[in-house]
Amino acid sequence: MTTTALPDRPAVRRDLRAATRRPRRRRRLVVGGLVLALVAAFAIRVLLGDYTFTVPDFFRILFGEQLPVSTFILMESKLPRAVLAVLVGLALGSAGSLFQMLLRNPLASPDIVGVSLGASAAGIFALLTLGLRDGAVSAFAVVGAVVVSAVVRWVAGTTGGYRLVLTGVGVAAAMVSVVQYLLARSNTWDVQLALRWLVGSLNNVPWSTIGLLAVSLAVLLPTLAVMSRSLEVLELGDEAAAGLGVGRHRTDALLLVGVLLTAVAVAAAGPVAFVAFMSGPIARALMGGRHSLLAGALVGAVLVLLADYAAAYLVPGVVLPVGIVTGAVGGPFLLWLLARGAATGRTG
Repeated sequence: MTTTALPDRPAVRRDLRAATRRPRRRRRLVVGGLVLALVAAFAIRVLLGDYTFTVPDFFRILFGEQLPVSTFILMESKLPRAVLAVLVGLALGSAGSLFQMLLRNPLASPDIVGVSLGASAAGIFALLTLGLRDGAVSAFAVVGAVVVSAVVRWVAGTTGGYRLVLTGVGVAAAMVSVVQYLLARSNTWDVQLALRWLVGSLNNVPWSTIGLLAVSLAVLLPTLAVMSRSLEVLELGDEAAAGLGVGRHRTDALLLVGVLLTAVAVAAAGPVAFVAFMSGPIARALMGGRHSLLAGALVGAVLVLLADYAAAYLVPGVVLPVGIVTGAVGGPFLLWLLARGAATGRTG
């Protein structure tokens, strides 16, 4: 008679604890590294460039001391752009990661499925057709993003994945046509006003708008953090999640939070292209194949900061909109992701 040796239970428990501890350790290291990268990128954007600041001068100005020329450049140009870049990056990075996690598709980001373009088209309509300005245009952009996302969800039905992505691509194409029609019937001056809503820009955004964005994120990001506790279950699919007691309404509620994060970011800075799309895959690669909303948000903030620094100083004497730089990087990234997905069979 042969006997089968029973596994050593203490050894098994040690192995399980070690297997659980490794991902947690990696997560802490990655998040800590991204926080340091964010601080470094913020310092580069604020302190360096065509007009440099020392760290002591930065804090002297920040706490109210008036230095000729330096105070104006820091408080009216460099600092608002850097703060706005962080806020926009956090919003778009977390929204993009959320979409990709819920829909289980790396192509399912607000850039691709028409949410950003819906906000942009609504803002341009309010600006060029209704003659609205400032906060009213931003409000239209938020409403436009919500309406377009609702249309995409309704047309795609209960299924996610490719059907929703393809529906979103079709709606996004329709929004591009709307924008082109509005621009074609407008004069040159109005088109210049609409430029921020076409490519995304952090230039000349007032502190009041930045404050509204900060307040919005102070509500939306904690809401997302609380609601995301069910994400691991939702990633299993609607049927499996329903079997575990998590209904489809939770998916729709989380998607609405992602839409609002995208909408308020676009309302403040315009559709900064591909940030939401790139943040999730980069964060997932850093996390060893695991999704992380926090890592995605931090990656988004670092991307926008570095892209805005490049936009300001890449071409001497010319300040480019930040969306041009992110679009130039995001296009090849999209092609690489498609090629990688086709090679590995994991795009869908």
